[in-house]
Amino acid sequence: MWICLRCKREFKNKNQNHYCHIKPKTIDEYIYQQDKEKQDDLFLIRNILKEVLFDAEERISWGMPTYWKEYNIIHFAASKRHIGLYVDKDVVEHFKEGLKDYEIHNGTIHISYGNIDINLIQQIAKYCLDGMER
Repeated sequence: MWICLRCKREFKNKNQNHYCHIKPKTIDEYIYQQDKEKQDDLFLIRNILKEVLFDAEERISWGMPTYWKEYNIIHFAASKRHIGLYVDKDVVEHFKEGLKDYEIHNGTIHISYGNIDINLIQQIAKYCLDGMER
């Protein structure tokens, strides 16, 4: 048995992966709640999106970091083995050639930790932003 230091819940398996139910209020809080080895990649994704979507509001929506401007433009979230980049299905279709090496599930692009293509994410973010005007 072990007790999580954050939420004080007891678990049978030592260091069992779980969600502490501490809802982050900011993207910084969200990232700092993740495992330390994932934080650099999450900050990189955030910085890429922040640069491209500079006038979008940063917020937590659906429990994950979100860029918003009249509606949710793009989300990202930490998973055990990847970062999920949440976009509309038409975005995935538009970038299907550039995404052929990525796992895709229902409009979610799985980006492996340590394998972030800055240029591709910039292009996707710009396309999502331009989608507001389409």
